[in-house]
Amino acid sequence: MIDLGLAHLTALELAPAVLVGEAARAGFRAVGLRLHPTTPGGIAYPSKVGSPAHRALANALKAAGVRLMDVEFISLTPEIDVAALSPLLEASADLGATSILTSSEDPEPARLLANFAALCDLARPLSLRIDLEFMPWRQVATLAKAHAMVRAADKRNAGIVVDALHLSRSGGKASDLASIPPGLLRAMQICDAPAAIPATEAAIIAEARTHRLPPGEGGLPLVALLQALPRDIFISVEMPSPITDPTARISRAFTATKHLVEGLRPRA
Repeated sequence: MIDLGLAHLTALELAPAVLVGEAARAGFRAVGLRLHPTTPGGIAYPSKVGSPAHRALANALKAAGVRLMDVEFISLTPEIDVAALSPLLEASADLGATSILTSSEDPEPARLLANFAALCDLARPLSLRIDLEFMPWRQVATLAKAHAMVRAADKRNAGIVVDALHLSRSGGKASDLASIPPGLLRAMQICDAPAAIPATEAAIIAEARTHRLPPGEGGLPLVALLQALPRDIFISVEMPSPITDPTARISRAFTATKHLVEGLRPRA
């Protein structure tokens, strides 16, 4: 059985230590945590090395036998101060994180690339990877554009996170993954959704943030996608949904994904 991770967006209303406990009870062995807001004032749970809350979170991860895989979410905006993110990266590394997720909000390509590269440089001494997530409503909207930016940055700790929903809604297909070097594909976020792409950008955003389906219960080509990915890819379930009880939501996310991925043989 592949060790599965739980992305915080699946139950963002739960504080990190609570999420860790619920994830472990459901069967997850890893989590992603929202320690930095996607937008100013957005839901997030900052953690500072040495604080009581930080120590409590570290203890919760250890007690539950759950590892922290990724921390989110850094939006590369025009006004971003990369150096000011050092405390976030230090806290993430102290908790054992592998990667930091980032996305593109800057319409100026040269500045966006420079800030992405600078973030990679800031993260490297902490043994953190910077994974770029493409989304159809962001500046880096497709897998191909994400690949181009990571190639241009030319940083050994840069990678691409593939979200099954974003790949579909940006017009991508499982076969597109063959053009990406496996070493750049280190993480995948999985969920399901109807096969038909929503008609407007607003509807695409709403679906992504609040109306995803358990894997295997929609029309996305998840089996083909999983089989096209590297064998050692980390799989995280990101399934915000109308299921009101977060415990039930987390349990359903694990059960559905476990059923889907067991027995699959991704590409080497």
